[in-house]
Amino acid sequence: MNRLGRISLMVLMGGALLLPFSGRSHAQDQDKDQKEAPADKPQDSGKKDNGKGKKNLRKLEKELATPYKKWLQEEVPYIISDEERSAFLQLQTNEEREQFIESFWQRRDPTPDTVENEFKEEHYRRIAYANERFSSGIPGWKTDRGRIYIIWGPADEIDSHSAGSTYNRPMTEGGGQTTVYGFDDWTYHYLEGIGQNITIEFVDPTGTGEYHITMDPGEKDAMAHVPGGGPSMLESMGMSTQAARFTQGNGSTAPLGIGQMNGGGGLESQNEFTRLDQFAKVQVAPPVKFKDLEEVVSSRILRNQISFDYRFDFMRITGDTILVPVTVQIQNKQMTFHDRDGVQSASLNLFGRVTSMTGRVIQTFEDVIQRDFPDTLLESSLKSFSIYQKALPLRPGLYKLDLVIKDVNSGNVGVVNTRLAVSPFPDDKLEASSLILADQMEPVSSKDVGIGQFVLGSTKVRPKLDSEFHADQPLDVYLQFYNFKVDDKTHKNNVSLDIKVTQGDQTVSHEVKTSDQLKQNGEQITFEQVIAPKTLPPGKYKLEIQATDLVANQTVSRKADFTVTPPAVIKNVASNGATGR
Repeated sequence: MNRLGRISLMVLMGGALLLPFSGRSHAQDQDKDQKEAPADKPQDSGKKDNGKGKKNLRKLEKELATPYKKWLQEEVPYIISDEERSAFLQLQTNEEREQFIESFWQRRDPTPDTVENEFKEEHYRRIAYANERFSSGIPGWKTDRGRIYIIWGPADEIDSHSAGSTYNRPMTEGGGQTTVYGFDDWTYHYLEGIGQNITIEFVDPTGTGEYHITMDPGEKDAMAHVPGGGPSMLESMGMSTQAARFTQGNGSTAPLGIGQMNGGGGLESQNEFTRLDQFAKVQVAPPVKFKDLEEVVSSRILRNQISFDYRFDFMRITGDTILVPVTVQIQNKQMTFHDRDGVQSASLNLFGRVTSMTGRVIQTFEDVIQRDFPDTLLESSLKSFSIYQKALPLRPGLYKLDLVIKDVNSGNVGVVNTRLAVSPFPDDKLEASSLILADQMEPVSSKDVGIGQFVLGSTKVRPKLDSEFHADQPLDVYLQFYNFKVDDKTHKNNVSLDIKVTQGDQTVSHEVKTSDQLKQNGEQITFEQVIAPKTLPPGKYKLEIQATDLVANQTVSRKADFTVTPPAVIKNVASNGATGR
């Protein structure tokens, strides 16, 4: 390659990211969190940072734990955008990094509702193919052909020429016949963001098998520096010279074409600025098509500006389907209220998503939590909570639950990402649901059975997430038992329920209920009871309920802690999309 062509190529390649690769293996175990970056940043004075920002990012990249550094440097360097790279490097914990990686692939999944992530699978297939086909002393993925293949996939057309073969130049390259180094022309019919019929040329001038991308259509000419070797059409006619190839000043050493004689510009495809623009664009990460989860990704990068509590319970529907009520509670003082004609209004947008461990989206839900208070009640209402629930039918398995809450008035965001393990309820074993301590439990009308928030069967049960009950409010207990054996002769179950409240090692109350008292004779029993906290002095307690199947001689128990506090005035205010207390 002539000096000018090499300079142009080196300038452009300086911006390309070529980093070592080994198979994907980012850690499942959480490594120790990275040290936080300095919080004090110089104020923007309008002057350039002279590369300080990039240096800081490079420093952060060096400090990354090994598995995350490998993911960034060895698996996705060609397809991650600059914005994503910068965001990833500024994450503080390994949990955030794991969440980012998952969302990175989800954003690119063309079919998010299926088990497979076709984009991810194709990406790693391309890496494997590049390593197999393009290696040349370095891994194939690090070569120019490997990089282009990983970014854009297989070319629609490939024109391959071996070293020493005879090549008839097209007229755009001056025409005539010459001998060439090994080179490939890859043509893509369409590349998004670049254009149609894009041809990328790779040349192996050293004969080592390491083809590099080039902007110079004359670089493949092995006879370019041999006097009189491989003359072009104009050179054969005496209308140009071989030396003129190296004085064009546009980075090309291809012979002059007819259109370039006497100052002509030639074809647009031969224009140096066109070549430069294409050269840069084909090496940049392609645009992300699927941005529906971008807001969730961004919210994960932010520190939580809203905190909220949550819980999930488990109720059997069938042996293969479990009802999982997901309850979210937020303090009203965390909301931003605006005055609207004497009414203080706040609104939260809630988004929830359950995904399998393979990344498949199982279920999503969205809702609005709206709170409205008269001006006179706002101050007292800020001391209370708003609560929301969504019941999800799920099969037994291990899932990931994402919850995002955004305050419409302030734009503040709160995010929770947690593990959700749904255990099966075997048909041959005595089992029990979650033990729910509620501040509201009441029957619903026949038309509302199983419908709406907090409704479990024929009862509305609103959990008290902090399990803290004032002495003047009821403590409602809800629990289901499954798979009692029914006596073949009496066609009834034989059950004993042992209900015990303890404080430390001391038993405060103890009660036993039988099948006759429960008046439920089938395989399933729903236990509902009200405990009066006013009978208990303020303090911390434990409730334990044990069921014994006297027919099958099996037992199962559930426990829950709760706290009794002095009496207080409780105000319940209904609202759209949430219940207040």
